[in-house]
Amino acid sequence: MGIVAVLMLPLLLLGISGLLYIYQEASRLWSKSAVQNKVVVITDAISGLGKECARVFHAGGARLVLCGKNWEGLESLYATLTSVADPSKTFTPKLVLLDLSDISCVQDVAKEVLDCYGCVDILINNASVKVKGPAHKISLELDKKIMDANYFGPITFTKVLLPNMISRRTGQIVLVNNIQAKFGIPFRTAYSASKHAVMGFFDCLRAEVEEYDVVVSTVSPTFIRSYHVYPEQRNWESTICKFFCRKLAYGVHPVEVAEEVMRTVRRKKQEVFMANPIPKAAMFIRTFFPEFFFAVVACGVKEKLSVPEEG
Repeated sequence: MGIVAVLMLPLLLLGISGLLYIYQEASRLWSKSAVQNKVVVITDAISGLGKECARVFHAGGARLVLCGKNWEGLESLYATLTSVADPSKTFTPKLVLLDLSDISCVQDVAKEVLDCYGCVDILINNASVKVKGPAHKISLELDKKIMDANYFGPITFTKVLLPNMISRRTGQIVLVNNIQAKFGIPFRTAYSASKHAVMGFFDCLRAEVEEYDVVVSTVSPTFIRSYHVYPEQRNWESTICKFFCRKLAYGVHPVEVAEEVMRTVRRKKQEVFMANPIPKAAMFIRTFFPEFFFAVVACGVKEKLSVPEEG
């Protein structure tokens, strides 16, 4: 009996591995079919996350419209995508110069996209501008610029495309947001305020357009880290240890977020929050024990102010 059990264990592991492989392949094919031939607009496509979203959706056979405020960056991304793709299975991306903080040109760009393809199936609002500093040292002009880029820009682009989605009774809008839409973090007043505002807009919009079969989704990671912040490849124990430490100390990688955006589109999820246990615990404490949360955050600010800055 003991020998039979020993022999069955490898077979069981092999069977589980086979099922996982089949599931992953089926998910990959399902993801491709969900975006194949779809017109997908990605704002700030030249950012780390924008590039990964472009790669994932381009491989899935989407008709990409890549928006960015730097033409050289867009051309570089275009060259990267077309150099590795199969021309028989992919479409040539369209490049559009767009700065979402320049509200005056956002409507014209959105209309240009509609005139080109006749519709937009999926809009990925990815653009974001950050600023860090004490509230009294951030000028109102900079506050307005952050609000234009993070709030007025995305909603202006969305409002131009939305009537077409409603009339066709199909479409999906994905907002890539941030944990700071859930609770504020010191020294990021303008950024946090813009993220709160845009989250509120799309939460309301979700309910308004549900009857037209238009899906509104939000994907909120803690923050998106650099491409190069991965643990060194050493022995197994060290790698596992660093894996858990990284999950506690760092945000999520652009590749992870891009893949989650694809899953969100495929499954038509309404809200996704990507975070390790510490931010999730902070959200829980902020909701149910706000006074304790505010006290802890205030203590952190006092400690930071008590440390003399270099230079």
